[in-house]
Amino acid sequence: MKKLMLLVLPLVLSACGYNTIQTMDETAAAARQQIEVQLQRRADLVPNLVSTVKGYAAQEETIFTEVANARARLAGSVSGGNMTEMADANQAMTGALGRLLVITENYPQLKSDQNFLRLQDELTGTENRIAVSRTDYNNSVRDYNAYIRKFPAVLTAKVTGAKSREYFEVTNAANREAPKVAF
Repeated sequence: MKKLMLLVLPLVLSACGYNTIQTMDETAAAARQQIEVQLQRRADLVPNLVSTVKGYAAQEETIFTEVANARARLAGSVSGGNMTEMADANQAMTGALGRLLVITENYPQLKSDQNFLRLQDELTGTENRIAVSRTDYNNSVRDYNAYIRKFPAVLTAKVTGAKSREYFEVTNAANREAPKVAF
């Protein structure tokens, strides 16, 4: 009987999924960190973009205030770590930047300024990185959440206290629409 238990115990332990749960949890945590890095990168780029535009459009003070507030909210949500707050702050920043870029249409010299064009390219690249990071995170969360709900991993998850992870998604229905750009 003892010999049988010694043979069965490693098989049972290997089938419990503990190591897989830990690996998937770490993958999701790394993907989440990548979202935070990209959102922080976005928040860091915005002051440079604003100061470049300010040189040409000094009378557009309200939009600069709106962008500054959105940037502060984004930076604060990244440091807070709440996925819902980060998603909402990211949407607020997208709207504010959309309005900032609309006013550049009134300033032809700004549209051809190399600093502005480079910042605009950096911002576009950052937007793409955020989208990829968000997709990677949500995919790893989906895999992790699905795995900890399957048998026998569900038993291991309950014993170890593994909980479902939160997706990075827009929670405010008003923010699901793309900002309107009118010239």
